[in-house]
Amino acid sequence: MSLLENLKAGKLHQFHGGIHPSQRKSPANLTPISEAGLPKELILQVRQHIGQSAQLKVTVGERVLKGQLLTEPLNPMMMPVHAPTSGTISAIEDRPVCHPSGLDGLCIVLLPDGQDEWRPRFPVADYRLLDSDVLLNRIHQAGITGLGGAGFPAHVKLTPRKNAIKTLIINGVECEPYISADDRLMREHPQDILQGIQILRHIVQPSTTILAIEDNKPEAIAALKAANQDDNIVIVAVPTKYPSGGEKQLIEVLTGLQVPRKGLPANLGIVVQNVGTAFAIKNAIIDDEPLIRRVVTLAGEAFSEPGNAWVHIGTPVRYLLQRYGLKAELEQRVIMGGPMMGFTLHTAAAPIIKGSNCILAPKYAELPPPPEEMACIRCSQCADACPASLLPQQLYWYARSEEHDKLNSHNLFDCIECGACAYVCPSNIPLVQYYRVAKADIRHAEHEAVQADRAKVRFEARQERLAREKAERQARQAKAAAERKARMAEQKSATGEDPVAAALARVKARQQTAAPDDMAAARAARKEEARRNRELKRAAQDDNAPVASTTAGTDKQTAVAAAIARAKARKAAQQAESSETPDVSAPAASATEPTTSTAGDDKKAAIKAAVARAKARKAAQQAESSDTSNASAPAAPATEPVASTAGDDKKAAIKAAVARAKARKAAQQAESSDTSNASAPAASATEPAASTADDDKKAAIKAAVARAKARKAAQQAQSSETPNVSAPAAPVTEPTVSTAGDDKKAAIKAAVARAKARKAAQQAESEQAAGEQTAAQADAPPSSASTPKLENSAAATNDATDDAAAVKKAAIKAAVAKAKARKAQQAAATLDTPANSLSDKGDES
Repeated sequence: MSLLENLKAGKLHQFHGGIHPSQRKSPANLTPISEAGLPKELILQVRQHIGQSAQLKVTVGERVLKGQLLTEPLNPMMMPVHAPTSGTISAIEDRPVCHPSGLDGLCIVLLPDGQDEWRPRFPVADYRLLDSDVLLNRIHQAGITGLGGAGFPAHVKLTPRKNAIKTLIINGVECEPYISADDRLMREHPQDILQGIQILRHIVQPSTTILAIEDNKPEAIAALKAANQDDNIVIVAVPTKYPSGGEKQLIEVLTGLQVPRKGLPANLGIVVQNVGTAFAIKNAIIDDEPLIRRVVTLAGEAFSEPGNAWVHIGTPVRYLLQRYGLKAELEQRVIMGGPMMGFTLHTAAAPIIKGSNCILAPKYAELPPPPEEMACIRCSQCADACPASLLPQQLYWYARSEEHDKLNSHNLFDCIECGACAYVCPSNIPLVQYYRVAKADIRHAEHEAVQADRAKVRFEARQERLAREKAERQARQAKAAAERKARMAEQKSATGEDPVAAALARVKARQQTAAPDDMAAARAARKEEARRNRELKRAAQDDNAPVASTTAGTDKQTAVAAAIARAKARKAAQQAESSETPDVSAPAASATEPTTSTAGDDKKAAIKAAVARAKARKAAQQAESSDTSNASAPAAPATEPVASTAGDDKKAAIKAAVARAKARKAAQQAESSDTSNASAPAASATEPAASTADDDKKAAIKAAVARAKARKAAQQAQSSETPNVSAPAAPVTEPTVSTAGDDKKAAIKAAVARAKARKAAQQAESEQAAGEQTAAQADAPPSSASTPKLENSAAATNDATDDAAAVKKAAIKAAVAKAKARKAQQAAATLDTPANSLSDKGDES
């Protein structure tokens, strides 16, 4: 008998295994399908099917219309996503997705505007006028996937292959407990479902069309039989058994054929589509309405209003839980799908996708969580219940030990993950979870293997390319060498000599004939070239440098003249001091001459020496003051750059300062020797010196010590003055800035202060010299030729005492004058310091 005759006769087949869990279809299937409404935002998961994600076609902020494409497919395994209503794209970002992993995925967030404005639509009045390719393209563009739960692209299943499609099966079994979405759809929309089946028949042109419905849905069977007017569509009631709704199991029940391992139903000439898919195809072809909503079952005792609802794709699960009155318990579970093949959601923010047919919210007593896993007892109940005729126990062991080869040899991927084995397991082992993890690991390993194979292919291709390029390069080199040899052979035959040997001989001869004279000439030429380069460089530097002004030359001459004047002054001072030394150091008188006349001569010589030293110092001060004023003057106007002779001026100033230091050192040595001579006794040892002469000598020693201290202070002031005089007015490479005038004024002030200090010192020394002269005249005893004999010794003693007091007062006045002079010099040095700092600032600027 034929397949059609067997089906009409009610002859069906059985598949291996299967179970009979409690159906629990009511109360969700007792009420009509309701409208869930629009949430505040729709989260449209970009990838909602088996295959690749389509390319984004919208941007954030863009307004879209109902039914508009949001993603664009680039190949048959990419399925587009459409806007369920009109609104604005508020975000394109990762959000929680509807998947067992609980991971985030790329989503398009749409904010509805409430207008529900459609894009332009183009309905088809008669689909029979369209070719199957056109219909398949419209189904693809409508984004229709299998609505039974697998999510396989519908147009791919319907695409013609080698084997012609003989049997078209429409799956309305819906065998899993709680789910009644297809049941209510068949009850309320039988005409639309049958019209969609006619479109499918027009596309695949089958010889037999079967609409299979589980016998626990009598209302749906009756509604479809009443609406069916085509004898080519056979409506068959299938016995209630789980999982008879599986594709392979349903094919075996209806036809008795088994789909081969790693095979497809198309290999047997059979295509299976869900009743919900047929309904969506009718809307896409006839009404030009893409897949933007579907029927979802809301079941479980936690819902206060269980039932079935039209839900827009992208509606958050949280909205449906609130909309249908979820009475949540502590640790309430929400399951996407049925209790056998569904998975627990990690968050209620996950959206509804095209394959979402049920949201189950059971109470703890209704569907308690699985108990603790125990050890396998090898009872084989799982193998008896497996509808795919597998060995779940062996797969469990291999999955735990991650033996992928043995899992593949035991046909792990034939498992449809129906959960029948876990349902009957007395040890409460979640076998399906182990199988899912093992499948994911194998897929990952296979993907890496494919990548490795591709990398190997690329590596081998690269090696072949390198070897080919090397061979080509060697061939070119060989060809070039052959051509060179041929040219050399022609040249040898033409000239009669080997060109290579001739070239080597010429090089060798050139090396041998190279004379040392040639090397010396080469070195001389290099030196001459270096000298010319230096001259050119020096000339370029001279061209870049500003021409020295006449003012710089005048300054140099002035500095030289000042240095000469200072040298002459120091020389005069040295001569005066040297002339003073013998007079002071000479003995006062011989043993045969009276003591009084010798002391008078010594005092006169000391007075002359002091006067000579004062003149010498005055001359030196005048020279230094003129030097200071010349050095403090700017070398050139502020608007002109400093001439290159500034360096010479600096050298001259330094030399002058060194000369002054040497002159002062010689003067100090002379004065120290003068002091030592003055401290010598004026009379010989054979004659006792008078008390008056001793007092005079002590006063002279004190005065000499005071003068030495005054000169030392003056030297310190002059040494502090020397760097200021010798410092250049400004850098050679930079023009003098406007602050040079301020520096000049400060330097002049400092020079004036120093001149005043020196003048005070000269006055003090003059007063000291005058005091010494007065004391000498007062102390001088009458000579033997001009002075009569003293009247009495008491009067002489009184006169000597008065004269000693006068000398002491004069020495005190001289010391006070020298102290004032030192104070004035210190003030001058203090004034000199700001001038230096200003000069330095001017240089820096």
